[in-house]
Amino acid sequence: MADFKLDGRMKVKTLKANFKKEFGASLRVYTTVACKTPADDEKTLAALRAEGYKGGELVVGGNLRVGNFEKKIAELYGIGVKVADKDDKKLADKEITLVAAGK
Repeated sequence: MADFKLDGRMKVKTLKANFKKEFGASLRVYTTVACKTPADDEKTLAALRAEGYKGGELVVGGNLRVGNFEKKIAELYGIGVKVADKDDKKLADKEITLVAAGK
């Protein structure tokens, strides 16, 4: 399995599609770390990035735990993401890997 890469130029809809393709799980993207308001699919990650966060590129592997992935996105961009099952019905357990979340 290849590494999953994302950066600030990526649109939310592209991030979600690439995540689904790579891991089989769904990704929910929000405008804040509190995960209250869903992000616009047409916005880039840089446009969503909260003030004071550096943004940039992130590369992760499928063996990263869901909770750690969500935390890394929050630390890098100041936005919230939640990993859900492949049907986007329920949130994945934070202790399982990204690959396991899509099964």
